Amino acid sequence: MKKMLISGLMALILTVSAWPMAALAEDGGARDNAEVLTLAENARSAILIDADTGTVIYEKHSHEKLPPASITKIMTMLLTMEAIDEGRLKLTDKVTTSEHASSMGGSQIFLEVGEEMTVDDLLKGVAMASGNDASVALAEKIAGSEQGFIKLMNERAQELGLKDTHFANCNGLPVADHYSSAHDIAMMSRELLKYEGITKYTGAYQDYLRKDSAKPFWLVNTNKLVRFYSGADGLKTGYTSEAKFCLAATAKRDGMRLIAVVLGEPNTKTRNSEVSAMFDYAFSQYALQPIYKSGEVIGKVKVQKGEAAQLELTASKTMSVLVKKGSKLENITQKLVVPEKIAAPVKEGQLIGQLLIVQDGRTLAEFDLNAATAIKKAGFWTLFKRTASHMFFVD
Repeated sequence: MKKMLISGLMALILTVSAWPMAALAEDGGARDNAEVLTLAENARSAILIDADTGTVIYEKHSHEKLPPASITKIMTMLLTMEAIDEGRLKLTDKVTTSEHASSMGGSQIFLEVGEEMTVDDLLKGVAMASGNDASVALAEKIAGSEQGFIKLMNERAQELGLKDTHFANCNGLPVADHYSSAHDIAMMSRELLKYEGITKYTGAYQDYLRKDSAKPFWLVNTNKLVRFYSGADGLKTGYTSEAKFCLAATAKRDGMRLIAVVLGEPNTKTRNSEVSAMFDYAFSQYALQPIYKSGEVIGKVKVQKGEAAQLELTASKTMSVLVKKGSKLENITQKLVVPEKIAAPVKEGQLIGQLLIVQDGRTLAEFDLNAATAIKKAGFWTLFKRTASHMFFVD
C-alpha cells in the first residue's frame, strides 16, 4: 500500500542546510571505520542501530538465519503491547493458566494449572525472568491458543518486512523451522520500543510475583546490563545449546536510543562485554541532529471538496537524523513526497506521504507524514462560497 501510494505521488525536492552525516554504506549501514572495527568479534551475528531513525551503525552477518532462543519473546511482547494499545487487552486482566502453559520447561515462573495472574505480572515474568510458561499464557489469552498466536507472530513479521524470520513457538524453546536474524530482531525491537511502557518491565532489575501470597517469587532480570550499564533498560536475553548466548539490548543517553543485537556468543560475560563496547562506540561517535520539532509544519497539501481547503503536514514527533561527530558538512537535501492534492474525507492518522532525507542519492532517513486532524467533506454551501470567492476575487 505504501509503495503504491508513494509511486503515484509528486516529489518536491527542497535543498536545506547541510548537517554532518555519518558515511553510509549501500545497505544503509555506517561505513565509517567499518573495516577496522572489531565490534562483536566473538558473535556469530550482530547489528547496532539507532532506534529513532533505524540507521545501521554496524553489522556483521546481520541477515544470517539463526535460532533466536528467548529473544523470540520480543515478538510476544510486541503483540501483547499492541493488544493493550488497541484495547483488546488490559494490564489488569487476569489470565488463567492452562495445562499446556504450565507444562513449559526451561526458564519459567512456575505457573500452576488454573492459577490466575494479571497481564501486568505475566509481562514481568516474560521480560525479566524469560518465563516460557508466562509467554504461552499470554499467547493463549490473546489468540485463544498458542498456534493461533504463532500465526499472528508470523503475520506481524511479514507486515514489518522481516524476511529472515519464521516463528514456530512463542518462547524460543528449540524447535524445527524457528529462526530469525540480528537484523530482524533489531527491527522488531525498534517496533516494541515505540511502546514506552515496555521498559518498565525490561528495564527493571528485580521485582516480585505473588508478593502477598505464601509463595512469593523473586524476579531478577536475566539482562544484567540494566543494572551495570548506564542508560540500559532492556530488552531480552536468550540461550539454548544451539543458539548459544544471545542478547537484544537497548540503551538511551542524551536523547539517543540505541539497539544492539548479538547472536551466538560463547558466554554471558563476552556477550555483555561486546554489547557494552558496541554501545560505547556509538555513544562516543554519533549524535542525533533534530530536523523538525514536534508540531512544526513541514508542508501543505490541497484537499478537494473538504471543509478545509488544505491540510498542513506537521511533525508528529521530533524528527532527527544520525550524525557522525566531527563530520564535514556535505550535500543534504529533503525530499517531500506528497500528492499534489487529496480528496476529502481525510481521516486522522491517514498516511499522506513521506519526508526523505537524502545525501548523494542515498536515502538516509524516512519519516511517514500522517494527517494530524480529520477533514470532512464540505457541504454545498461551503463549496459554493469557496467557488464564488474564486470567481469574484481572483487577481
